[in-house]
Amino acid sequence: MNFISRRTIFVLAAMGVVAIGSWFFLTERPVFVPVVTMAQSTEVRVYGIGTVEARIVSKISFEVGAALAELLVDSNDAVTKGQMLARLHPAGQQARVARAEAGVAASDAAILKAEANVTRAQAVLSQRKAANARQQDLASRNTVATTSAEEAQRDVDVAAAELTVAQSDVAVLRAQAADARAALLYEQNLLAHHDLIAPFNSVVVQRHAEAGTVVRAGDVIFTLMDPTTVWVQTYIDEGRAGDLALGQPAEIRLRSLPHSVYSGAVMRIGIESDRVNEERRVWLSCTDCPDQVFLGEQAEVRITTATLTDSLLVPEVAIQGFDGHQGRVWTLQDGRLVQMPLIFGHRTEDARVEVVSGLPNGAQIVASPVKGLAEDRMARVAGGTP
Repeated sequence: MNFISRRTIFVLAAMGVVAIGSWFFLTERPVFVPVVTMAQSTEVRVYGIGTVEARIVSKISFEVGAALAELLVDSNDAVTKGQMLARLHPAGQQARVARAEAGVAASDAAILKAEANVTRAQAVLSQRKAANARQQDLASRNTVATTSAEEAQRDVDVAAAELTVAQSDVAVLRAQAADARAALLYEQNLLAHHDLIAPFNSVVVQRHAEAGTVVRAGDVIFTLMDPTTVWVQTYIDEGRAGDLALGQPAEIRLRSLPHSVYSGAVMRIGIESDRVNEERRVWLSCTDCPDQVFLGEQAEVRITTATLTDSLLVPEVAIQGFDGHQGRVWTLQDGRLVQMPLIFGHRTEDARVEVVSGLPNGAQIVASPVKGLAEDRMARVAGGTP
């Protein structure tokens, strides 16, 4: 019984020694960790998905309604400023113009007649004034009766009034003639609006109607695009949009040409973000995009917001509690592990974050979490960044 007890005690003691040794081996032996090394030159880029658009896209229409007589261009046609694109049936409006022209001619004739009446009234007034002068002279010498002189003066007054009426008639007719000319100009403008003219050098994106269709004023006939204003509209996550600025270079890949990379630059940054998707709209030029573009085609965009030199870039997976500004990392100091907070700056496209401050001199940052990390545990460098 004593022999069994001693043996049991010996086995238990041996097991305890093994357990303590194993614990010490597993927890106190140096752990090998990869550390972050200095990056010499790193571009910080933000990624976005957008579409090919044009800054100038116009839906053009007639200002009047009628039946479409002919359409002179079709989709994909290039047109120049001032080129005829379509025409409405003009017969009804041409008749209105002819009527307005007749009204102008009638007004001009009426003015000529009224001016002739003025000339006649002036002649009558001159005659009456001469007769009145003779009658007044004779009356002053008592050669004729006073009533004759009074009648002569009355005839002068009547002739002067008739002249005033004739001159007023001329003024009225001239105003009516101006109104007739304005009406003619209006009808002529309406007739001109029966021709649809290209407002700028453009490409026809789509034709919305066919010949013979009766259209109303404002119905869209063509959609035109200025090919010199093609750009890419993209959406950037708000969390990555803080460093965006006008003029920053960008790379653009079109969905239809995935093996080609085109150059661009930031031209406009939207001042209103999407409240649902929490994204910011950005427009980029495309300096070497293909001549043939397709509005609405999807494009992938990478905008270079900064270039870092001699920087420490920590993978985000190695940061605990990262909030976009700061977080805690494991560091290797004097051969032992220490967890400490750091301040971070730029984030790269491959999910690495620039260390801004908080790292003591001589300390190295653990590049990726490994098993067995513990405060003050011995550690050795296993290699560079994974």
